[in-house]
Amino acid sequence: MTVPAPSRPAERIRPRRRGELIEVLKLLAQAGADHTPVVLTSRELGDRLGVSQQAADRYLLELERRGFLERAMANRRQRLQLTAAGLEELRREYRAYRRIFEGPAQAAITGEVVSGLGEGRYYLSQPGYVVQFSERLGYTPYPGTLNVRLKAAEQRRLAVLGDWTGVRIDGFEAGGRTFGGATCYPAKLNGRKCHLIRPDRSHYQDVVEFVAAERLRSRLGLRDGTPVRAELEER
Repeated sequence: MTVPAPSRPAERIRPRRRGELIEVLKLLAQAGADHTPVVLTSRELGDRLGVSQQAADRYLLELERRGFLERAMANRRQRLQLTAAGLEELRREYRAYRRIFEGPAQAAITGEVVSGLGEGRYYLSQPGYVVQFSERLGYTPYPGTLNVRLKAAEQRRLAVLGDWTGVRIDGFEAGGRTFGGATCYPAKLNGRKCHLIRPDRSHYQDVVEFVAAERLRSRLGLRDGTPVRAELEER
């Protein structure tokens, strides 16, 4: 039996190497497609990349397929704009280079201790979390979080975490319930080693939570209203 050769449409949308796609995303962002549609033909894009029109078209098709790019036709030319996912792909590349040349990022915040809703003990006691904390943080946290309220200026300072890499704690299902994931960042609270934990879903807007191998309230003699300083470092 004769096996038919692959059709050309299948070849045109074959996956591209990540480095090639990053280069196209970077060029489009430099042209302004990070914030507004830019009008380019595949030939024009190919000339800028140093590749054929056909190769440029394949890149665009693959970026669109992955959700990194929006395309629309305008007088036989393409209107191209990066999506949020495409911008995040570029940010991921930027973070990798920044880490290489500048080392782990650091930040410091101040706030005051407050009582939480008491949910930390329940969640941190779940086996699905305990195993991950032990493996990924290197310790089993005390079953409870220390809550620190931040003023608006400190909340803005903490926004840098959106560009940081951290220790990922995956969500899971148990007992018919879904438990969400979180990201942890190495920290020192008043000089004591711990992790700032940022759940994917949180009830708080102005409160951050810390976990440690010990009960931080007792170890540091903290009460509600006690001012604290946290030094954070990118993983």
